[in-house]
Amino acid sequence: MNRRDFLAGTMTTALAASAMTPQARGRAAPKAGGPLVDVNVTLGQWPTRRLPLDSAERLARKLREHGVQQAWAGTFDGLLHKDLGTANARLAETCRRVGGGLFKARGSVDPTRPDWEDEVRRCVDVHRMRGIRLHPNYHGYRLDHPAMGALLKVAAAARLIVEIAVVMEDERMMHPLMRVEPVDTAPLPDLIRAVPGSRVVLLNALRTVRAKPLLELMATGSVWVEVSMIEGLGGIRAILDQVPRDRLLFGSHAPLFYFESAWLKLVESSLADRELESIRWKAVQALD
Repeated sequence: MNRRDFLAGTMTTALAASAMTPQARGRAAPKAGGPLVDVNVTLGQWPTRRLPLDSAERLARKLREHGVQQAWAGTFDGLLHKDLGTANARLAETCRRVGGGLFKARGSVDPTRPDWEDEVRRCVDVHRMRGIRLHPNYHGYRLDHPAMGALLKVAAAARLIVEIAVVMEDERMMHPLMRVEPVDTAPLPDLIRAVPGSRVVLLNALRTVRAKPLLELMATGSVWVEVSMIEGLGGIRAILDQVPRDRLLFGSHAPLFYFESAWLKLVESSLADRELESIRWKAVQALD
């Protein structure tokens, strides 16, 4: 199959899925049942354009239609806003108000700021968050920054899951004044080995982190990845050659990506029931 045929087929499938009623989508869903947990959604408005589901209410309806029972939610405000405390407070309030418990807030933290430890404490003690989300490339630091080790220690002591967004947007879609390189994950294995109890989820990683770097991350036993940026037919099946089943999570990257793009990966990858169940919820249950 050439690229043109693949893209045409993918577009046809996506359009058909978007036209389905919720009942029809349920009939077309992967046969393995159980909950569906989405570890990668973001609330608010993307800085450079409006998105169809950038309302928390609309996004919640879309997720519920597809059987999502829990969605880990960061905030777009966490990328560029200087006042992360207020951004995280808005996120926490939206997650309480919308979705009936669907959204689980993940506060934005920048470990290069002098008040980062206070922000982590607010996320835990005030907002009752069970995880935080980092955007190193938007906040202007590398993972070998000295503060990263300190952050992982604080997070491990508080039993926090640390999500690191490797990229947010395809470079072809980037605004000319917001061109941001992917996060270099090379320093991460040594960092994690130095901090027992670390739990790190890489978001939007599987387009740029592959082969030896990915295998080195998996060898730490403390890194999970999600499916949103897997490309190609049978993509999940292919990635399972590099990622243990219990380290691969479901993530949609909605609303920047169409939710159906991730959801259809579960349909077309010819996975066994135990593999689907692991990606849908069991791997998250063990992590969380």
